Amino acid sequence: MYKVFLVEDEIVTREGIRDNVNWQAVGFEFCGEAPDGEMALSLIEATHPDVLITDIKMPFMDGLQLSRIVRKRMPQVKIIILSGHDEFNYAQEAVKLGVTEYLLKPISARDLHQTLTAVARQLDDERHAQENVQQLKAQIEDNRLLQTEKFLLKLVTGTISSSEAVEESRRLGVDIIAADYQVIVIKIELCHHHDQADFQEYQHVRQTLAELVDPNPDVFLINKSLEELVLLLKGTTTAQLEQETNFLTKLLREQFTAKTRCVLLIGAGRPHQRIGDIPLSFAEAIASLEQAAASGKQTPSDAEADEADLLKLDKSALENFLKFGVMADFESFFSAYLAPLSHSAVQSYLIKNYIFIDIVLTTAKFVHHLGGIVDEVIPEINMVETLLMNIKTVTQIKEEARRIFASALAFRDTLANDNYITTIQQAKEFIAAHFDQSDLSLNDIAAQVNLSASHLSAVFSRETGETFKEYLTRLRVDRAKELLKTTNLKAFEISNQVGYTDPHYFSVVFKKSTGMSPTQFKLHGHL
Repeated sequence: MYKVFLVEDEIVTREGIRDNVNWQAVGFEFCGEAPDGEMALSLIEATHPDVLITDIKMPFMDGLQLSRIVRKRMPQVKIIILSGHDEFNYAQEAVKLGVTEYLLKPISARDLHQTLTAVARQLDDERHAQENVQQLKAQIEDNRLLQTEKFLLKLVTGTISSSEAVEESRRLGVDIIAADYQVIVIKIELCHHHDQADFQEYQHVRQTLAELVDPNPDVFLINKSLEELVLLLKGTTTAQLEQETNFLTKLLREQFTAKTRCVLLIGAGRPHQRIGDIPLSFAEAIASLEQAAASGKQTPSDAEADEADLLKLDKSALENFLKFGVMADFESFFSAYLAPLSHSAVQSYLIKNYIFIDIVLTTAKFVHHLGGIVDEVIPEINMVETLLMNIKTVTQIKEEARRIFASALAFRDTLANDNYITTIQQAKEFIAAHFDQSDLSLNDIAAQVNLSASHLSAVFSRETGETFKEYLTRLRVDRAKELLKTTNLKAFEISNQVGYTDPHYFSVVFKKSTGMSPTQFKLHGHL
């Protein structure tokens, strides 16, 4: 159902249109009204109507001015102009603005009904056309992805020449030019029932792997068969490729050993410098895979021997900084966090991606745990892929992390302050109800609000500008002043009523606070 908004300064006309048209019968929902263009504009932007019906002659902002703004900001909105003026210049301006209909007053419900029916049909046609365009684009993209995967499979299996590969890669928009190439083969050993559960396991492995490598333009994922995936990596140096290969094999093993019933066998070929040698790296990967299968190991022995630097990162450090850290310490924290990584590790595109994704997801989890709306506190959660494409260096990761952490810590502190406001209010209410008790202590109040005495003392001072003792004394003295001026009670009686068992001590405290003794205040003081 489409939404319609009405702007008309004549209240009788506006109510007549609103109440005499069967909106649902013509496929519309009446979503709002306004007496002039100025008042309408913010409401239109809030309700997002599909159709705007507006009079021309109105105070403050007329219908043509409103239509001009709406056409610029929301070009998809259909505009129906109502006019009591059969003048050529109005109609001409409306045509220039691209209004859908120009109707002369007085207009009957029947005429408006017919116009709205025609507009709804036009909206239907446009929606269907848009759906067809999107479907066609999806089909084209699916076909492009299929053709790309077929091309990459031919590239790694050696069924295409180097010159043909370069030409076809250009046609498909796939950049395969690099200094070094390396192939990884991943075999997913299922339970061989080939049932729905097996297929879901395979999809889980493939999806997780795709999420790891998709943002990286230097890694291509190829579905060779239901149980076999191929990764083609390209890079600038042999050392970089070897680092990324070791990272991926370790990460895959960590990810899937405990989480699926699959067994993952991983084989890696050696880096090679020519496109024509990519099939050689593929053959080496197959041989490595077979060796891993024969030895009963999931990954090649050299990958096992080379402990991945990434696994040395202390993930709890991120969580602790989010819980207890301050932005003034961010620089030293981030340097310490990355300290376990070798120089070659932080040059790896994949490892940099993993670090950044881990920072974003850990922070998102932290904000969610605090009850925050993640994409409002951390809008970067919706831009991870774009950010990954732009991040090239550790410095860039640090700056993005700084922004993300600053948002999360600000949210944490705001939430804490809001909670403390409630806590302090509860503490004040408890003090007000029990200040007449001589043994009232900070420990009593801390127990009431579920904080330690030292924590409450610090928070109370920060939020009120007074220490607990200063606040309690002021409350007791204020009550004593009130009793001195409004009752005939003796000073020692008042002392007892405001929490002081020693009248002399009460007099000392009272004079220190007011500059007068209780007796002097009773005679000369003012509330």
